[in-house]
Amino acid sequence: MQVKKPTILLNKERVMNNIKKMVEKAKKSKVLFRPHFKTHQSADIGEWFKELGVSAIAVSSVDMAEYFAEHGWTDITIAFAINVRQIDEINKLAEKITLNLLVDSQEAVTFLKENIKSKVNIWIKTYTDYHRTGIHWDNESLLSSIIRDIKSSENLNFVGLLTHSGHTYNSKSKLNIEDIYEDTVLKLLNIQERLFLQGFAHVKISVGDTPSCSIINDFAGVDEIRPGNFVFYDVMQLLLGSCKEEDIAIAVACPIVAKYPERKCVAIYGGAIHLSKDYLEKDDGTKYYGLVALQDGKGWGKILENTFVASVSQEHGLIITTEDILEKLEIGDLLYILPIHSCLTSNLLRKYTTLEGKEINFNTKF
Repeated sequence: MQVKKPTILLNKERVMNNIKKMVEKAKKSKVLFRPHFKTHQSADIGEWFKELGVSAIAVSSVDMAEYFAEHGWTDITIAFAINVRQIDEINKLAEKITLNLLVDSQEAVTFLKENIKSKVNIWIKTYTDYHRTGIHWDNESLLSSIIRDIKSSENLNFVGLLTHSGHTYNSKSKLNIEDIYEDTVLKLLNIQERLFLQGFAHVKISVGDTPSCSIINDFAGVDEIRPGNFVFYDVMQLLLGSCKEEDIAIAVACPIVAKYPERKCVAIYGGAIHLSKDYLEKDDGTKYYGLVALQDGKGWGKILENTFVASVSQEHGLIITTEDILEKLEIGDLLYILPIHSCLTSNLLRKYTTLEGKEINFNTKF
């Protein structure tokens, strides 16, 4: 295999191990494992999930739902508030698969009641402390009103409350992630009980962030988990404690195009359009856009110390390193960049190559 330009290399063994761990964890807690496919967006990788018994998935758009429905998936949650402008596509999907939709307003329910043509399952998007989208978990009057409205429709089947505790990504420790998860579940169980007293039995709870799902071992009280990033992991997850270095399953192979010994850096063909502009900060405030490894056999080796992607422009990346490492590098060599956020990097490069040289199918619908 000859890499000529920025290329995502994928370690299939690590991917399969990551999936297996989450499958077993869900089985142990007797919860439905509904992995979010927005990270890999690949029908080929989807088949690896099927091999391990996964039959239900989440996606982040109608287009992505169409893509995976075309590849044999029949139980799909669009884990994003409904886009009313795509009602025709939603109706076509609902005719052929078990489709699960999210609402977080009375207006959305009213629209669906008037426009949906087939039966669909409805989750209400809620939030506890991650103020992005949804209805606050404690807004009992609004939640109960929306549930009643859903239940009054022949084609809408109310399922439960769905949340994403994205604030775990800002955590400073595994203990903090555990605290966030426990707080989220306690709040959802509280409103679940209050809704039960109003006559709403069997209100399910769905949670979904990778840090929580990776660190928590007992999902008692929850009905399904929807992690996505875990399939590849990345530097952010490594620092959060969600994974080990050997769990990170992708790296971007980038050619060295220039060498600057006086600055202890090299330039790579690999910039913001390949790696994204996501960054983390060192203790001293220094930003970095990826960590770096050298080639090791068919793949990459350990993360290099005192070596990081210091800046990115459109096509360029500048890597700061040590004198010892710099002496070993030549123009034309490959460096392997472990991404800060694998979801965005995957979406930018839109193709994977296994360590054995096989190209992996990626979503081409959009």
